Amino acid sequence: MPIAVTGNAGRALDEASDAIDQVNVIKGKWNEESAFDQEKDKTQFRDYDAACDRVKNFYKEQHEKQTVEFNIKARVEFNNKKRARMGVWEAMEMLNTLVDESDPDTDLSQIEHLLQTAEAIRRDGKPEWMQVTGLVHDLGKLLFMFGSQGQWDVVGDTFVVGCKFSDKIIYPHTFEGNPDFKDAVYSTECGIYQRHCGLDNVMLSWGHDEYLYHVLKDQSTLPEEALAMIRYHSFYPWHREGAYNHLMNEKDQKYLEAVQAFNPYDLYSKSDGTCDPARLRPYYEGLIGKFFPPVLDW
Repeated sequence: MPIAVTGNAGRALDEASDAIDQVNVIKGKWNEESAFDQEKDKTQFRDYDAACDRVKNFYKEQHEKQTVEFNIKARVEFNNKKRARMGVWEAMEMLNTLVDESDPDTDLSQIEHLLQTAEAIRRDGKPEWMQVTGLVHDLGKLLFMFGSQGQWDVVGDTFVVGCKFSDKIIYPHTFEGNPDFKDAVYSTECGIYQRHCGLDNVMLSWGHDEYLYHVLKDQSTLPEEALAMIRYHSFYPWHREGAYNHLMNEKDQKYLEAVQAFNPYDLYSKSDGTCDPARLRPYYEGLIGKFFPPVLDW
């Protein structure tokens, strides 16, 4: 059963998630292949320095606690624990209850962000599978309601555990408090992995991306590119900074192109106008029915 989340706890998660996204907005580049964002003014987003203290404190905790040991336990728990059974739209509505009050800088609810992302993809004429991927991509944040240890194992940029922490990760010096930082194996370039083993064969830090990927990979008809968009959309050290090339295989190049095509819709659609969930629901429930069963195990 889901764990009750207070308004303050949910609001704190939402604020942390938004602050992390805003840092990535400021650091990012416009994707020339997405049309919807070409006239957006990046100055409308919160200044990078204003978000730094909150984001730095978040990442210090995340970087100290995301160990190999924790990630193995998280995956074992995922496989052994039943959390909920519900359809995709029901999951969206459940996520919408996570925050009672909106972030001071935005009036958006969780469901509106999902719809904004999907609508931006739809306006650009992208295929239905990509539209529905935009619709569901953040549903892994339900993990916060299913007994996460905090914000640090739900949101934030992801990275590989089990090998040397890349200096392309935001605030890399904060890994010094992680027990794996000086481990004789985990601190080497490849660590427990083989060179060019493929990202399918490495452990990414546990959070909403990895959780949702594991939920959907066997419970949808989404193509590989869509699953990559879900799994890797917070993997900024890889898809933006070019880290971990030594672990990639040929298939990962296709995934990289997919994630880079998706990323602008996730980051920059948050400044669009509000969406009407009731008006859009029939269209998106039609898409949901094409790619997902009526009820999923979460």
